[in-house]
Amino acid sequence: MDRIILYKIVTKFTAADAKIQVPVAQLFFKKYFVVTLFCLTGICSCSTHQNQAAKTVNKDLTHLQFSVEEAPEWTNLFYRKSGWFGGDGIFVLPQNGIDTASENTAYTILFSDTEIGEIENNKPKPGYVMIHNSVATLQGAAPLEANLQFHWDKKTTGDPESIFIPSTPASRPGEYYWLGDGFVNQEINGDTYIFGYRIKDVPGANIFGFEQEGSTFIIIPKGSKPPFKDQRQIDIPFFLQGKEVDDNTIYGSGILVNTAKAGMVNPDGYLYVYGIKGKNKELLVARVLPKNIEKFTAWKYWNGASWDNDMQKAVAITNRVSNELSISPIGDGRYALVFQVDGISTKLGLRLGASPVGPFGPIIELFDCKEAIESKKFFTYNAKAHPALSKAGELLVSYNVNSFDFHNDIKIYPNLYRPRFIRVKYQLNKQ
Repeated sequence: MDRIILYKIVTKFTAADAKIQVPVAQLFFKKYFVVTLFCLTGICSCSTHQNQAAKTVNKDLTHLQFSVEEAPEWTNLFYRKSGWFGGDGIFVLPQNGIDTASENTAYTILFSDTEIGEIENNKPKPGYVMIHNSVATLQGAAPLEANLQFHWDKKTTGDPESIFIPSTPASRPGEYYWLGDGFVNQEINGDTYIFGYRIKDVPGANIFGFEQEGSTFIIIPKGSKPPFKDQRQIDIPFFLQGKEVDDNTIYGSGILVNTAKAGMVNPDGYLYVYGIKGKNKELLVARVLPKNIEKFTAWKYWNGASWDNDMQKAVAITNRVSNELSISPIGDGRYALVFQVDGISTKLGLRLGASPVGPFGPIIELFDCKEAIESKKFFTYNAKAHPALSKAGELLVSYNVNSFDFHNDIKIYPNLYRPRFIRVKYQLNKQ
């Protein structure tokens, strides 16, 4: 388990990120604070490849009035002592495909590496295991334990097993999946499409003991129930191997379904898929009509001025983001890009965008999640908003907690490895 965490530090956050020192948890507890942000200096947005096509005349990308509070009712929902007791990732997919909160909607929640077992006297009992992915289902957009169920598969021995295991023509024995974002494709039967990252171990290696081998679409037919035995998997071309371990380009970090059926106010009908490239955590974007999602020649990539068929020509629309993130409209024509600053840090950031491809303004610091650092070896990462669980004028935001010494710390802090939540309430100026 410790080698898995080390690999995530290298590939998900870059080797440079792994050198960051996480502060000791002698911290003052703040439950609530309000920030009114004016023009920021010292933290710059990536402006080299701005979207010249976006109309930005009346879109302020620098100011946002907002308040932040912790969301303990959501954080406590994932504090568990039996069965599922930890996992990272957490992408939330409304099963009806509409990205707004509703008590009548069921949600599928995706996790990557997952801890399964029993906790007794604040210690995991012998026999607990880590699998590589799991899901939860939540009925309604309220944090009610009675409406939340966790799911994983089982081996023939009865032991826990990952729900999604690579089985495509390009897959090789021993590979496993970490999960990216997903969505319900209302143009193709209401099936769910999820990005799967094929990962393999590298025998004999130390900190570089894992590598990504490729990307996959995991497709779940509408109405299928966990563990989704009728799932379909196809190899996809949205992964570029870099010369160095932290130079890879990976798509699926976040998805914006900008369609009328998804509940967007000013839809253009496209699915926007975001990717991460290189040490500076550059953000790339591709788009396609949902009905053409499996026609890879129909995908286009933003080259800084127009949409291009060549994935190699994609350019950064901003930087300093995280390998998992979100982008969502906030109701006045602007878009909120939510992420962990620099991939791994205690800072939760937001950039305002004029369109799904930018340009984006400077980093607005939402929250410092140092309160979650119970040990000097802990770190926080992969913040994102969940509009499908958020009320109007709000964004429910999660972030993950992990440890550089996971194998030992999970025995001392068995509930460290679970999402924490905050609530961002924002006010928009009247036009």
